Amino acid sequence: MSNDPVMPLDHDTGPSGDSAERDIRGVLIQIAGARLLLPNATVAEVMSFAPPESVVGAPAWLLGRTRWRGWQVPLIGFAQLTGLADEQGTLNSKVLVLKALGGNPKAPYFAILSQGFPRLVTVSRATLETSGDPAELPPMVLAEVRLNEDDAYVPDLVAVETLIIETLSAAA
Repeated sequence: MSNDPVMPLDHDTGPSGDSAERDIRGVLIQIAGARLLLPNATVAEVMSFAPPESVVGAPAWLLGRTRWRGWQVPLIGFAQLTGLADEQGTLNSKVLVLKALGGNPKAPYFAILSQGFPRLVTVSRATLETSGDPAELPPMVLAEVRLNEDDAYVPDLVAVETLIIETLSAAA
């Protein structure tokens, strides 16, 4: 552990005077009817869409399980989950395999359907602002944001992961 003092987040610059130290890499993905902003560190891989193996008794937003590196990864349609739009995979769709944040060794990954290839972005305090009314956010969304000229939702990945695990347990 370091004994360096912790810099409060409301400072304009980092310890070296460079505000870029707080910039993070993000990924903007297009889903049906909206964009999502995800931390780049959560993305394990982006792959082409292939029809997933269906899960009997699962809701429509759980599109099925897709094969990835020896895992059967649950694939969700985030737009369907939140009620934004109906979402199905097409030839142009991509699948983002995400690292689960909950620490469940039996479910370390899940996947989100994307309508096209994701875009890597730099997220800084100067380029990100919250927008919209927090009381009107769709379920499973932490915030509505504007990054430069792009409007996006920040999903609650922990809540999504928990819902996936509960849904798969109930469907089994």
